[in-house]
Amino acid sequence: MTVRTLAEAKAAARALRTALNALGHGICHGQALDLVARQNGERNWNALHARLCGEEVSAGAAGSAPFHLHQRVRGTYLKQPFTGEIVTLSCDDDTRYTLTIRLDAPVDTVAFGSFSNWRRRIRGTVGRDGRSWRKTSDGSPHLVVGP
Repeated sequence: MTVRTLAEAKAAARALRTALNALGHGICHGQALDLVARQNGERNWNALHARLCGEEVSAGAAGSAPFHLHQRVRGTYLKQPFTGEIVTLSCDDDTRYTLTIRLDAPVDTVAFGSFSNWRRRIRGTVGRDGRSWRKTSDGSPHLVVGP
């Protein structure tokens, strides 16, 4: 069965779990989600969720999804410029995206001259415009992401 929406995928996982439990092959809900993902050509539930999330946003009135897995991006994190690749992606709805970005080069996240904190990955939640709601003490967004 090919699923087209998150709701269909979750319903398929519930039905699969119920059917397997009735046959004496008890599995947890997470395993059922992963099995549905594999049936739909993805390596796990997170990958299927990201793909369906992007498709649902694309099909909606809001236009195409602003982010996708393995997308090359650039921006600023705590006012430090970066370039990198989106390695995880989830969306709560068509307005909030949680991204993990693997950076091409480490970024120092501390502005203080005698101390450093280098990051190779960053994670944050942004809107469709690529700007986070969380702000630094001077009002700048923690994370700004763009293509």
